[in-house]
Amino acid sequence: MINKKAIFSIKTNLDFEQQCLEVFQYQFKYNKVYRSFCDLLYVHPSSVKSIREIPFLPIQFFKSKKVITGSEPEEIIFLSSGTTGTVQSKHYVSDLALYEQSFSKGFLLAFGKPEDYTILALLPSYQEREGSSLIYMVDDLIKSSKNPKSGYFLNDLDALAKALILLDKQGKKVLLIGVSYALLDLIAKQQFQLKNTIILETGGMKGKRREMVKPELHEILKKGFGVAQIHSEYGMTELLSQAYSKGEGLFQTPPWMKVLIRDTEDPLTLLENGRTGGINVIDLANVNSCSFIATQDLGKTYEDGSFEMLGRFDNSDIRGCNLLVD
Repeated sequence: MINKKAIFSIKTNLDFEQQCLEVFQYQFKYNKVYRSFCDLLYVHPSSVKSIREIPFLPIQFFKSKKVITGSEPEEIIFLSSGTTGTVQSKHYVSDLALYEQSFSKGFLLAFGKPEDYTILALLPSYQEREGSSLIYMVDDLIKSSKNPKSGYFLNDLDALAKALILLDKQGKKVLLIGVSYALLDLIAKQQFQLKNTIILETGGMKGKRREMVKPELHEILKKGFGVAQIHSEYGMTELLSQAYSKGEGLFQTPPWMKVLIRDTEDPLTLLENGRTGGINVIDLANVNSCSFIATQDLGKTYEDGSFEMLGRFDNSDIRGCNLLVD
């Protein structure tokens, strides 16, 4: 059997590659959906010698199939937000401790200890539904901050504005985690000049406002909050790890996560750094579901391992990757 905790001991590219190949073999053997997908592509572990030869499962499979590795029962099912009438993605998680370890270690690498911050959350569209993996993570981070001032502000923008101004004036380190449209609503009510606060947007207009590209969104938020940079989180229901950007739209992944870029015309071909294409994510924390996912996001990678998210595919189907999806 595979050592699932070894993913958090990855130090080098060689460690990462070795863990990927082990996880691929494990998921090929014990994940029926992923095995069927690999079989349709005529890919077998005996022929896979590098991570660039590993097949990436289209993310739509999480809407139509139970994507799970092994026979352990799920502890929780995380659900995507979705809009009315759309099918939600379901992520069957059989080991919550792995998720907790992944987001805790990822946060520590990106921001330091949660107890160093007052953590404020403005996530109404996530709080108002069941099964949000983001809310599960933020709940834990708020608890870990051990700060009575940390907490959620569902729709009380006035109370949040007062708390932000007071805490910032007191010189407290504050982390405000918010969905994009709610952050825009906040600065429409109140303009800020924050000196000790990190604004971390989690994306998403959720049908509340027009979609806008990240640079436009970040310019508006920077002006409204009076900060030099807007931080971002790149995560999704189908992943158990997050990448974070500390500004300029460049995301860094933790050591057990990596982004590769595929050709939009030929999804089985990977592109070099600097070229725009579909984002493929390797998330080794997904060892109990599928660690190799072809998302519907567009982006590009850079030499230092960072990546940029540039938007989403216009059509819901990723060309050439619809095998088995029904």
